[in-house]
Amino acid sequence: MKFLFDDESFSFEALRAAGYATYAGAELGEVIETCKRIPEGDEDAWSAQWAKTAERVEGIGRSALEAGHRVSAREALLRASNYYRTADFYRRENPADDAESARLASASQDTFAQAAALLDLPARPVRIPYEDTTLPGYLFLADDTGESRPTIIYHGGFDSTLEENYLALAAGAVRRGYHVLTFDGPGQGTALRDQGLHFRPDWEAAVTPAVDFALTIPEIDASRLILVGTSLGGYLAARAAAFEPRLAACILHDGVYEAHSVFAKLPEAAPDGVDAKTRWVVDNGRWTFGVDGVPELIEATKPYTMDDVADRIDCPTLVLEAENDMFFTGQPERIYEALTCPKDLISFPESEGGGEHCHEGALALWHQRAFDWVDRTLVR
Repeated sequence: MKFLFDDESFSFEALRAAGYATYAGAELGEVIETCKRIPEGDEDAWSAQWAKTAERVEGIGRSALEAGHRVSAREALLRASNYYRTADFYRRENPADDAESARLASASQDTFAQAAALLDLPARPVRIPYEDTTLPGYLFLADDTGESRPTIIYHGGFDSTLEENYLALAAGAVRRGYHVLTFDGPGQGTALRDQGLHFRPDWEAAVTPAVDFALTIPEIDASRLILVGTSLGGYLAARAAAFEPRLAACILHDGVYEAHSVFAKLPEAAPDGVDAKTRWVVDNGRWTFGVDGVPELIEATKPYTMDDVADRIDCPTLVLEAENDMFFTGQPERIYEALTCPKDLISFPESEGGGEHCHEGALALWHQRAFDWVDRTLVR
């Protein structure tokens, strides 16, 4: 789906930012006007113009908050958080030493934290015990009755952030009566940027502590825990589900059998002349996996496979698939065929607007199908 840009990566990321309008995380007019100021393939302009929009919208939110307009403040701050995240997206050449990248990431976190406190039922920031440290997270409750409810445990993938996780899934789940516990795992968001934790293939090391933590919360029904992972998280969630028996269901958004073949296609070096998507995959991969170069990155992804593991998943599992996935073409079918548990596969064609990677631009559609599946599965 072409959206505002000819460049495949710019088009996709603009669509991703715009899609969060479903849950007040964007305004289509703001997205269009921002993109009009960005030349094709100009990553510096991308960062500068999205930051400019984010700062303007943050100002709206702060003014509204000072004037006592709670809803207006919340919505503007949610949009600002999304736009700051988008502004930081391509700043991956050396993010550990990039002061502007750190500023944008911090601004996205801060504006979201302020918006989360203004939700009708304010979100709870949490820290999930993990080895000798903790993982940052948020708990979103569907209501304040204290009733024990089914709960989604949610994490993103290769470039997700804790703040984006609200717009990507939690907002839709809470509307349907599910509590949501979401977190940044190793290699993601602040767990990476502030704590130096890199991706690991044995993702149960992150999910099992999240389950342990969830079971300490009175409002969470221990018998109805649903794990959802997005993008590379489709592999991560599948791996974790193979070793975490307390899950009632799992959703792979989208399905990923193994990650190595995707990274193995990368060029040995990524000069300025390669396309934005390839350069970004290399730079983000070096950072999130904690390696120096492309050969090391390719080697590091070898253990990310469901070989000899997929048949250990016992809980009902939903595999999602996008017709035009730009990263994991064919992977949903592979993991679906390998599963021996109760399973379903839902494909999203481009003709319905859901054909892009992780169904960006069709948030309401994939939420409808996925959460309706959860509703049916939990009463089987």
